[in-house]
Order: sequence, then C-alpha cells, then structure tokens
Amino acid sequence: MTALILLLPIVLSAVFAGAALYINVAEQPARLGLDDRALLQQWVPSYKRGTLMQSNLALASGAAGALAFWLDPNGLWLAGAVLIVANWPFTFAAIRPITRRLKTASADQAGRDTRSAIRRWGVLHAIRTGLGFASLAAYAMASARTWPSGL
Repeated sequence: MTALILLLPIVLSAVFAGAALYINVAEQPARLGLDDRALLQQWVPSYKRGTLMQSNLALASGAAGALAFWLDPNGLWLAGAVLIVANWPFTFAAIRPITRRLKTASADQAGRDTRSAIRRWGVLHAIRTGLGFASLAAYAMASARTWPSGL
C-alpha cells in the first residue's frame, strides 16, 4: 500500500507537467496562428478550463508529495511538493495580472496588445511547465532512492 501511495505524487506531477507541456508545444503555437479576435476568443475559455485542471493537479501532487515525505522522510519528496505547489504563488504574482486583462477584454478589443499579452502569457506558462518537470524529477529521484531495484 505504501508503494502505491508513493507513486501518487509521481503520477500527478507527470500529468501536470505533460498537460503544461502540451499547452506550450501544441496549443499555444496553434492559437497564435489565429487572427487577433479568434486568438482572444480561443484563449479565454481554454485558460478557464486549463486553470481548473492544473491548479487542482498542483495541489493534489503537492499534498501527495507531503504525504510521501511523511511516509518516507526523504527530502526529495518535500522538494517535489514545494516545486509543484510553487506554481500557485508564481501564477498569482507573474501571470494573474496578464490573465485578468485578457479575461476582461472583449473580442472587439482584440489586437496587437492582446496578442502580445497572450505571447507573454505563453512564455510565463513555460516556467510553470518547468516547475512541473522539476517536481517530477525530484519525485523520481526520491522513488529511486526508496526503491533502488525498482518497485
């Protein structure tokens, strides 16, 4: 049972990192190919849905990492939890001002400024992707130390 619990933070951070990477390498480049109005109209609902999914994954992965640390006091579990949860303050501090502006812009206001903001959002989102993969790496190293010969 403990082994399954220790796999949970790995799985959750892998799902977070994979979803974040998909946004950076597939969805964001595709939407930037749209005209300004369609770009904004696509970004707003996409962001709303993505936020719900990724915020919950980050919290669940962080909680699972803390639980793993409690069961196996290896600092890498805790490091992974901190890295994945760091997405929350980073999002509030760096990304939220951009998203507020974009979510309140009407399609008629779409233009160079909204396109530039969405580009900037994509760059900042890549940092979230990096935090997800850093968390995954910490969790993977913790599990390798816990089970040197595998599960």
